[in-house]
Amino acid sequence: MEMSSPSRRPEQLAAFSRLLDVLERLRAECPWDRKQTMHSLRHLTIEETYELSDAILRDDLADVQKELGDVFLHLAFYAKIASESGRFDIADVLNTQCEKLIFRHPHIYGDTQVADEEEVKRNWEQLKLKEKGNTSVLGGVPVSLPALVKAMRIQEKARGAGFDWEEPAQVWEKVQEELGEFGAEFAPQNADSIDSERAASEFGDLLFSLVNFARFAGINPEEALERTNRKFIQRFQYLETEAARDGHQLTDLTLAEMDTYWERAKKLPASTTSKSGGK
Repeated sequence: MEMSSPSRRPEQLAAFSRLLDVLERLRAECPWDRKQTMHSLRHLTIEETYELSDAILRDDLADVQKELGDVFLHLAFYAKIASESGRFDIADVLNTQCEKLIFRHPHIYGDTQVADEEEVKRNWEQLKLKEKGNTSVLGGVPVSLPALVKAMRIQEKARGAGFDWEEPAQVWEKVQEELGEFGAEFAPQNADSIDSERAASEFGDLLFSLVNFARFAGINPEEALERTNRKFIQRFQYLETEAARDGHQLTDLTLAEMDTYWERAKKLPASTTSKSGGK
């Protein structure tokens, strides 16, 4: 039997109801749970979301299951807190989401015809403008998003409005242009007169163009960078461990000697080390 089979719906609804029952009791009887507010939970929710992202990147489905439970708890907790002041409850939250999804999928719930995924995305952005009354296509991009993720969302929304490059080659040409402009700020003859503000601006332009090209290449830049972070950590920790095993301190090694360990580390399989910490 497939876990997503409709025959599992009673168990799924019962499990969700059980979560609400457990949360009701914790909110009433546990000193820590009673004390929580939306503001106190906010940073914990962000942490749980990153832990879920971590598990997904590691393809650890057992951990994905666990972290999804943590995120579900937080979402239910916010709705519970709001219900206590009569603002809304979990039913309002879920019904509002359902109505939004139905409204934004007229090709499923209405008579709208779409040719492909790109047309679905364009319709989605146009419907969001009507729904929220935004005056700008970019109005729905959260201000607090990390810059790399925000760049991706800005570009996706601009594309939804029809403002985008036509060919990947054009985007790659833009990357080369921005790389040249950034490089010019650090030309050897300018070493003593680098304008840090201008250099930072050019570097931002270069990063933005790289994010754009990643989007055209079907690459999520945030995920790609995180995978590289993990790869670097694994290799550097191998360098530290092996150097210590050979009786060396890193500070005593030459760069060439460290490179020897590094080249060995590059031949290792990708790490599957589990995360640590988290409630």
